[in-house]
Amino acid sequence: MTETTQLLRDLVALPSVNPMGRDLPQEIIYEHRVTAYLEEFFWSLGVPWERQPITDHRENIIARCEMPGAKRTILFEAHQDTVPIDHMTIEPFGAHIEGDRLYGRGACDIKGGMAAMLAAFARVVREKPRGAANLIMACAVDEEFTFRGVLELMKQGMKADMAVVAEPTDLNIVNAHKGVVRWHLTTTGQSCHSSRPERGINALYRMGRVLTAIERYAAKLCAGKADPILGPATMSVGRIEGGTSVNTVPDRCTIEIDRRLLPGEDAQAAPGQLLAFLKEEGIDFPLTSEPPWMSKGALGSELSAELVGLLGRAIDSVKGSHKVEAVPYGTDASTIAEGGIPAVVFGPGDIGRAHTCDEWVPLSEVQQASEILYHLACLA
Repeated sequence: MTETTQLLRDLVALPSVNPMGRDLPQEIIYEHRVTAYLEEFFWSLGVPWERQPITDHRENIIARCEMPGAKRTILFEAHQDTVPIDHMTIEPFGAHIEGDRLYGRGACDIKGGMAAMLAAFARVVREKPRGAANLIMACAVDEEFTFRGVLELMKQGMKADMAVVAEPTDLNIVNAHKGVVRWHLTTTGQSCHSSRPERGINALYRMGRVLTAIERYAAKLCAGKADPILGPATMSVGRIEGGTSVNTVPDRCTIEIDRRLLPGEDAQAAPGQLLAFLKEEGIDFPLTSEPPWMSKGALGSELSAELVGLLGRAIDSVKGSHKVEAVPYGTDASTIAEGGIPAVVFGPGDIGRAHTCDEWVPLSEVQQASEILYHLACLA
């Protein structure tokens, strides 16, 4: 078994579920088990490392490899958390290997990519290849929900010449992606007994009018200005909650909105833009739009041309060819790029297998990813 595969098995066997605001069992939530494992790994390599507290049981961990005469510093960044394990059809933390596949929660998103980065980092530490770049290995928390880990990483003054962020890209390069902002919107009414509904104001009926208007707004976004590589902005309502019992007219209804942003769009302006549209559409009852609980800007391609070229050469030296593409989902790369560090997204696995009921990653791709990242460190 290669070091890369062993690292991946160990990481998947350690639960690091992001509860995402839910009440889940303590024995599987938060990243502290993975953080402790990483601390031991970096200690065994003899490199300097530090923990960066975020909240209870949640800490970033950062290790550094300084190379004599290095011309550049490369940041490898991967997140420690996974999504919850609801409806999985395999043992979530079994790390079962079948042929070229390793199964388990986080195998694809993104412990496969983390294992590849750790193995490449360790190889540079041990072999000390002449002319290699300085490396920083940063493992952040809370990427799957509110991005607090990477925000703190950059707030604390992370500096590097370029960054590779681990996400499943089929060993291709993602140099641009959309941003995201999420918030709650609430309609209110007046409750009463359902036998005399005319005495109340049904907040669900009000929300029904809002939802049909939002559907029109979403269609307007899709038909509007589009980015040449990312396409149009989008909006979706993903959750709705209201009412207390079937025999009570509900006085409150709340929806959760997901708005995908293009480069240059202001995340904080998105809720106000929607309210203005709803007013134009004749929504004349009170609405409460809460401040966004999460926002992340888009990743543009304008800063990363040199990095794309170097990483492309490294990929071609291992697998022969690659693609450079844009994706609609968000990653930590945009926050890193906003901090002035050119960043791209790269890793083993297919994003379509992330978060699935039988999540898995090809072991051969994890091994190739590690080779590619080692070559990148030597090229830089």
